[in-house]
Amino acid sequence: MTLVLPGVGARPTIDRIMPSVGAALGVDGFENTLGLPDAPRYVVFLVDGLGLELLQQHADAAPFLASLHNVDGVVCGVPSTTVTSLTSLGTGVRGGQHGVVGYTCRVPETGRRLNSLKWDQPLDPRVWQPYPTVLQRLNEAGVSASSVNEAKFEGTGLTVCSQRGVPFHGINSVYERLDVVVDVIESALRSVTYAYESRLDHTGHAKGCTSAEWREMLTTIDTELAELRDELPRDTVLIVTADHGMIDLPFENRFDVDQAPRLLDDVELLAGEARFRHVYTRPGAAQDVAARWRAELGDRAVVRTQDDAEDWFGPISPSVSGRIGDVVVASLGDFGVFSSREFGIELKMTGFHGSITESELRIPVLVGT
Repeated sequence: MTLVLPGVGARPTIDRIMPSVGAALGVDGFENTLGLPDAPRYVVFLVDGLGLELLQQHADAAPFLASLHNVDGVVCGVPSTTVTSLTSLGTGVRGGQHGVVGYTCRVPETGRRLNSLKWDQPLDPRVWQPYPTVLQRLNEAGVSASSVNEAKFEGTGLTVCSQRGVPFHGINSVYERLDVVVDVIESALRSVTYAYESRLDHTGHAKGCTSAEWREMLTTIDTELAELRDELPRDTVLIVTADHGMIDLPFENRFDVDQAPRLLDDVELLAGEARFRHVYTRPGAAQDVAARWRAELGDRAVVRTQDDAEDWFGPISPSVSGRIGDVVVASLGDFGVFSSREFGIELKMTGFHGSITESELRIPVLVGT
């Protein structure tokens, strides 16, 4: 796995997908940087955890997806994690602007840790993430835009951050999702629908992305997407993409920071996840903390201060800077930084993502016409 540093002027990131769709739909104010085909209808379907390298390695288990044209060179951005990627996809801007900067991060006003999936702090997501979604902008421009997702996600903080401003169609089964996506896309002559699938990511975290269970789930989803393509109107383009890839971490490469307490000197809070840690330091201590972490982790991770992280997060807005670690630690290879005291649940997982390797960053943008 080689290191890649996505940034402005480097590879296109996931936030370019929806603006490209908007342009392909003929809406003014959007740029089709990915070269998507012009069409009156689009379905953007995100499969959580379907990294491009994984799809290429298991193409025989996904014959439909493997048959589609891929817009090559697209990466999800940093950190390569669901909450950041979904919000980047939804808003058309990167994490340093929209502010959903990790699975967990610090709330600067309180010093507490926000879990961006559970949304376990009393924060208004419309204030936390102030940008309108691309779906909302398309809807206001006259395109019938909607979101189809599991009913339990309706109104959650992450959904409000990433999909707000359009009708939300809650579904409770794969079969219901097929019917609803087809119905809403057919309801207007010019339409766009976002849909989401979580089972592959859940399987990877629990069983590993090299497991038989993961391959079986990939085949199941591939079959479902082939059926969806068959049911959609012929003038509809189906885009299949992902929010990140995944790797499995052996237990011997799981570094427990609680067993190296000197690394926690001058550290006020840890957040992020095992493959990408936000480290919040006392004022003025970031350089010293970064030096200690570099000396301890060596070539197993890239350790940067926030001042050197804009090529990862994009331009960092002043309102967002306090959410990003004063020091950020991106693991390399099959290594991860754990905290048995703070994040014990992570030690029970098999598959991980979040960092800056090709396996985690490269995502498919598959075009089904």
